[in-house]
Amino acid sequence: MPFNVPNLVTWIRILLIPLFVGIFYVSVPSQNLLATIIFTVAAVTDWLDGWLARKLNQASAFGAFLDPVADKLMVAAALITLVQLARVDAVIALIIIGREIAVSALREWMAKIGEARSVAVSFLGKIKTVSQMIAIPLLLYHDRIGAFSTQRVGTWLIYIAALLTLVSMGFYLKAALPQAWKRAAGS
Repeated sequence: MPFNVPNLVTWIRILLIPLFVGIFYVSVPSQNLLATIIFTVAAVTDWLDGWLARKLNQASAFGAFLDPVADKLMVAAALITLVQLARVDAVIALIIIGREIAVSALREWMAKIGEARSVAVSFLGKIKTVSQMIAIPLLLYHDRIGAFSTQRVGTWLIYIAALLTLVSMGFYLKAALPQAWKRAAGS
């Protein structure tokens, strides 16, 4: 495991996960705001570690593995917490978390057979991620900001993210299907 600055930033993101979840299990003033800030800082480190890896020429295979794992852990922890707080429907959380597991497994299989490029991250997947990363902090914050309902906007955005999750998963499955048929016919 190479120790470098981008990997350290990724580890910090992973360590922030129990912190933002734990805020809801202790009596802390302004817990919604505090959890939102911690999640947002963790989300920003997702961008930061990639930028640092490129800027400092410290990209590594371990970092390429750890970064998406940290992202999935962060989103899954936030969604499970939001389900527990009754701010997100369990079906939405299952769709998003299930897709992440399925696509990760699909990418692993495609990489193993030398076809990783056909299931590379798509633009649609990036839009899904942006929608998710705006929705989650709004849902964590939960309180109104004047006339602005963070819960209502966050709920709409998480529904959009869930829809994009299904569509992008279909895109990845469609890209992998020819390889699956070829492998099935060859065995």
